[in-house]
Amino acid sequence: MPVPDIGTDRQLFLDEAMIVDLDGAARRLHEPVRRERIIVPEHPWEEEGVSYMVTWEEAGRFRAWYRAGAREAGPRTGPRPEPQPDWTWNDHNQHNPVPGLYAYAESTDGIHWEKPTLNRVDFEGSTANNLVWHATGNNMSPFRDPNLGVPDDERYKAIVRHQAVFGLVSPDGLDWRLLRQQPLLTDRPFDSHNIAFFDERLGEYVIYSRGVLDGAREAPREGPFWGGLRWVRRWRSKDFRTWSAGELIDCGDTPGEQFYTNACIPYDRAPSTYLMFPSRFVQEREPIPDWPHGPGISDVVFLSSRDGLHFDRSFMEAFVRPGPDPDNWHERGIYMERGLLHTSPTEMSLYGMENWRMPSVAIRRYALRTDGFVSFHAGYGGGAFTTRPFVFAGNELELNYSTSAVGHVKVELQDESGAALNGYSLTDSQELFGDEIAGAIGWRDDGANIGALAGQIVRMRVELRDADLFAFRFR
Repeated sequence: MPVPDIGTDRQLFLDEAMIVDLDGAARRLHEPVRRERIIVPEHPWEEEGVSYMVTWEEAGRFRAWYRAGAREAGPRTGPRPEPQPDWTWNDHNQHNPVPGLYAYAESTDGIHWEKPTLNRVDFEGSTANNLVWHATGNNMSPFRDPNLGVPDDERYKAIVRHQAVFGLVSPDGLDWRLLRQQPLLTDRPFDSHNIAFFDERLGEYVIYSRGVLDGAREAPREGPFWGGLRWVRRWRSKDFRTWSAGELIDCGDTPGEQFYTNACIPYDRAPSTYLMFPSRFVQEREPIPDWPHGPGISDVVFLSSRDGLHFDRSFMEAFVRPGPDPDNWHERGIYMERGLLHTSPTEMSLYGMENWRMPSVAIRRYALRTDGFVSFHAGYGGGAFTTRPFVFAGNELELNYSTSAVGHVKVELQDESGAALNGYSLTDSQELFGDEIAGAIGWRDDGANIGALAGQIVRMRVELRDADLFAFRFR
């Protein structure tokens, strides 16, 4: 097995790929904390609800796009049109009272959000609104294209679902136009919030869309959705126009479950790390008898990947539970939205939709410690773990850690065979205590400088007592 060169990249403990030995320590998944509601329905174009938000930081501000919806003026007349044989864009909903509606918001802190009057899109005779898309095609997923050679009027790209998946482009994320009459993807189903972005590791555009897992693994081709289970596919493209065939994401031999949305993001603080927050749909449970939209309940789970296709499911338990709010305990009651914002030096914000189909529907902020998805934890009695051999760069070891008043973190650097390096044993290690996102640890004779070991093959043994270690990097 080749020895990885981690350079100065931050290492999280989302999987056990770097771990060779455990002794009284264990990985722990941390649930984000519910905070305030940040977007609620307050305008006529939001009466049907707010959901499917996409957000990122850009030029010192936070930007967000979210699905809105107006209530139907009356019953739909006639059957829903069938897909067109040539899959071209057919604006059959131009007279439908409920076309796709997407709105825009922005914030300076990720907590307080404004819905600016954009004067872009007509809604019931007025452009005094924050709408950016009001046409056939829904579940919009925008992103900013980082490539230097992109035409100015295609700097922002998006996908929408309109039987197939179509592309949109924009110079500013506000004025959108159809990329072309032909779709990007046609191999249905796509009935979810399909996510698009430019994957800088691959150097390609990707879409994470609805897919179908061929039934529970114990009973192939048997399932409640197209003969299988709701799942996720990845598609790739060099130019955002011609796309590969979709590939089902692979979660190894973990049980097959239904994923309704995916909310996939690359994690910006750890290169080659992908995070996914699917809404897990449990269709066989019916907590509200005679609920008009059918049975089922939802929670949110956590997946991670090092290549964007093979995802680790070490944690089968929920990342976000429906909680004590009874309006979350029905089918599709909660989703995680797409995007993660660094809203303080010590805190990340994620966003989730709750109370779907209820008057109280809203998008809520969730707070989590920076890098705080998973930690190695040991209690009062202490514990330790040892990494596989690796090569690093830099001259200082940075830890994201938290201890109690009696707890500590200590680190030993070893050679490839597991023997402690002279001067870097646990006995030499500083007994680090406190709570820091980027704390440095040192050794008795070396302070914090370990530059002489850079480029050599080493291993690391970490001792914990009443402590959590969330991440490390050499800097």
